[in-house]
Amino acid sequence: MAGEVVDSVEMLRRLVAFDTTSRNSNLALIEYVQEYLKGHGIESKLVPSEDGKKANMFATVGPMAEGGVVLSGHTDVVPVDGQPWDTDPWTLTLKDDGKYYGRGTCDMKAFYAIALAMLPQILKAPLKKPIHFALSYDEEVGCIGAHSLAAAMAREVPRPRAIIIGEPTMMTVVHAHKGAQMYVTKFTGFEAHSSMTHLGVSAIHFAAEFVHYLNTLQDRLDREFPPTSEFTPPAPTFNVGTIVGGTAGNILARECEVLWGYRELPHRPLTALGEQALLWLKEELLPKMKAKHPAAKIDTVVRSSTVGFSPEGNEEAKTLAANWSGSNIVGSVVYGTEAGIFKKTLGVPTVVCGPGDIAQAHQPNEFILASQITACEGFMRRMTEWCSRT
Repeated sequence: MAGEVVDSVEMLRRLVAFDTTSRNSNLALIEYVQEYLKGHGIESKLVPSEDGKKANMFATVGPMAEGGVVLSGHTDVVPVDGQPWDTDPWTLTLKDDGKYYGRGTCDMKAFYAIALAMLPQILKAPLKKPIHFALSYDEEVGCIGAHSLAAAMAREVPRPRAIIIGEPTMMTVVHAHKGAQMYVTKFTGFEAHSSMTHLGVSAIHFAAEFVHYLNTLQDRLDREFPPTSEFTPPAPTFNVGTIVGGTAGNILARECEVLWGYRELPHRPLTALGEQALLWLKEELLPKMKAKHPAAKIDTVVRSSTVGFSPEGNEEAKTLAANWSGSNIVGSVVYGTEAGIFKKTLGVPTVVCGPGDIAQAHQPNEFILASQITACEGFMRRMTEWCSRT
């Protein structure tokens, strides 16, 4: 692999072939990227997960100096289970419509595939400022890896001038997004025959009351937030992802587990709405359950937390990214990224800007347009030219 030269599409083909669904290890992909970088004389560093089954990676191209640019992307993808794909999701497939299909094409392997493919061109440039590659694990399940990655880079990398999170934005510039908090709440009732409802506590019935409460809370929030907000939808939003419980149709369910969460505005404390819901569980719902049987209980744990991303302090990154992308569109989005984590940890202006349309993310037949690959290559070339000027 020494000094290997491949184009962006070939690099994307190689990266898509790694099944880095979040439940799997990402080490095979990380090791491939490490070897590719090493073949071009670039050393990299790993920041492994606690169990050693996954790893973040970062590397510096150019001088170890301040004022460079971080190109950040996550290696994991969402599952394809049960989705009606027309092609093999792990094989990059170009169709006559000019779209490249495959899991991760849009979200978000194309961004760093293009950067890696352009490494030989970057190395030929007289870089005055460094370009830092940063790859994380488990973004799709709560931005888990980004915390340790950002912390390691804050310790070991000279202070950058801008951070680019390459999530799909159609190469427009995003300067803000909502934060996200996810919880798992386990309702424990007391089993009894379904004809003897007075003797037991159905965990499912009380879990349903909680879901109704969240719907009521959402209705109130929707009324409070004006439609003029830069976010669509403008209000914080709740979602119940899964409900699992019960054993049979003639038994009051002893257990029911609810995976739920919300997306909060970046200027509000991320835990505020969650604490409000947890207080309702404790003070309103749990007493009702215990009144039916003292063994009833409710337990909640935080599953993940994605920091909101506010626009303040991002002006320089916005200006640079807009110049490199050629786009004059700057806006906000409601989906979460690792931007807030990197900005908070490194204290550096940050934006989200990458190829692909977020509407394709997590979908069957996920794709990226060939034109978006070309647009991102232009971004990388202009960024490299900027890094080559004093």
